[in-house]
Amino acid sequence: MAQRNTYFQDEAVAQKEKIDVKNLRRLMRYAVPHKKLFIFVCVLMLVAVVSSMVTPLLLQYIVDTVVPQFEIDGKYTKFITVVCGFVLCGVAEIVITFYQQRSMGRAGHGIIADIRHDIFYRLQELSFDYFDNRPAGKISVRVTQYITELADFFTNYLMNFIMNIAKIVVVTVFMLVLSPVLTAVVYSAVVPLTAGVFLIRRAIRKLFRTHRAKVSNRTAFIVESIMGEKVIQNYNRTVYNEKVYHDLQQSSAKTWMSIVRRNELNSPVVGLFWNYGTVMLYAVAFLLMQTGAMGVTTGVVIAFLSYMGLFSTPLTQLSQIIQNLAQVSANLERIFETIDAPAGIADKEGNIDLGDVRGEIDFNDVTFSYEEGVNILEHFDLHVKPGESIALVGPTGAGKTTVINLLTRFYDVKEGSVCIDGTDVRDIHLKSLRGKVGVLMQDPFIFKGTVIDNIRYGRPDATDEECIAAAKAIFADKCIERLPGGYYEQLAERGEGLSSGEKQLISFARIVVKDPAVVILDEATSSISSDVEKLIQEALQVLLKGRTSFIVAHRLSTIRGCDRILFISNKGIAEEGTHEQLLKRRGLYYNLYNSMKQ
Repeated sequence: MAQRNTYFQDEAVAQKEKIDVKNLRRLMRYAVPHKKLFIFVCVLMLVAVVSSMVTPLLLQYIVDTVVPQFEIDGKYTKFITVVCGFVLCGVAEIVITFYQQRSMGRAGHGIIADIRHDIFYRLQELSFDYFDNRPAGKISVRVTQYITELADFFTNYLMNFIMNIAKIVVVTVFMLVLSPVLTAVVYSAVVPLTAGVFLIRRAIRKLFRTHRAKVSNRTAFIVESIMGEKVIQNYNRTVYNEKVYHDLQQSSAKTWMSIVRRNELNSPVVGLFWNYGTVMLYAVAFLLMQTGAMGVTTGVVIAFLSYMGLFSTPLTQLSQIIQNLAQVSANLERIFETIDAPAGIADKEGNIDLGDVRGEIDFNDVTFSYEEGVNILEHFDLHVKPGESIALVGPTGAGKTTVINLLTRFYDVKEGSVCIDGTDVRDIHLKSLRGKVGVLMQDPFIFKGTVIDNIRYGRPDATDEECIAAAKAIFADKCIERLPGGYYEQLAERGEGLSSGEKQLISFARIVVKDPAVVILDEATSSISSDVEKLIQEALQVLLKGRTSFIVAHRLSTIRGCDRILFISNKGIAEEGTHEQLLKRRGLYYNLYNSMKQ
């Protein structure tokens, strides 16, 4: 099998220095269905920006006009009018901010819902190979944490980014109208300040990608530890696992502190250049006022200082937003990598649906490998008649489960073909193929919900009566009826609280309800006690009668009655025959049989 990426290995980190504009542009395409809401928000944003520009002008008007006029006539009319203007601007800003945040929240969460939909649906379509090569934790962190951070970006950062850009442009225009000279003074500080901030951000972008990989490693280990908690405690691995977690956490924290140290340079750089700009503004304004040049008045200086305040806030926020943008870019690489992952096993144009299946199965010169150059099967030929039962035995790793995986198209052959009733399985719609082929896995999976819902999992339209009848057919009713709620007992995640045998019996009832034309039992009775197994043999005879079946089993008692027993070894069929025929040959099967008796 291909090498698996584990929590000890960092996922590949892109070597790009720049924020991936292509991914951001693709992200923006998710906003298209919400464009009306975005346009509404943009209009509100422009109104808010223009409204905030009025306040400094009102201050200038008070200093240069209202106060001198009041000293002449002693009337408060203009002052009251200006105060009303301040109140109006304040109320407008509060109302606009409320609707802007509310609308942006709706749009942002709508976009995130679409992304979650796309990545989850893609995970449903991906082949087993994708999951074989990645720990569950590294997949789940993409669907949860990375997308949650995207939601924060849309609701809190995106419109702020656009609004801050607009505010900087509008403030610049207003400052130029008041005094081009003072505007030039401000920009003599703004330009190097901006350059310094962007240099700092550039230094930490790669670190954000590395940190994402470290977080993914830690999450993968946590998920694995939760799933294997009983084994961990049984083998006294608790202390060792604490050390592993400590190392993973330290690796993540070390990378994060590298980001923090570089990020802390931001405040000194901003403070240095901003204080320089303020001092220079006072100095130049004082000289201009002394000479009476350029129309600079006390009111203009006060207005300019207010505009500088409006100017500094967007610059500071832009720095933070760009930092967040670097995180978003790193997350997008992983999210879109999953969404774009090739399905591997997928329908193609021209695929057909199976009708009534007779159950003739053919493996024609099949060669298959999980890992390039290491074949599990080579030139494998097998021809099964309709209704025939085939048992697969042999050493671990010989390819028994691989044979049934190819029949169900969990994997595709590298060479040759697998056919059902003469049709290559690659030419059959997956839904149709897997509807006709039922598989009972060695490790039964029980979903959270009632017992009866788990039984009808493969056929949601099955009635309660059909589910109960299926359970009785394979003698699962005795175990189920002992539960407090019987068939309507709410089961915990993964069937916690049920024995392995009880889980397997529920899974067995599930395949009876599905009623497939071809049945595959992959170590299906390995978790069932001997007394229950005797009862189940009779149910198997009923279930498998008239159906083509494949049985993988280590318990040879399960396969004695099969029409053919295949001993899989050395990349193919080493021995073939009935139970009695193979014992008479005194070969590999004979040795296996005797070893099982001892």
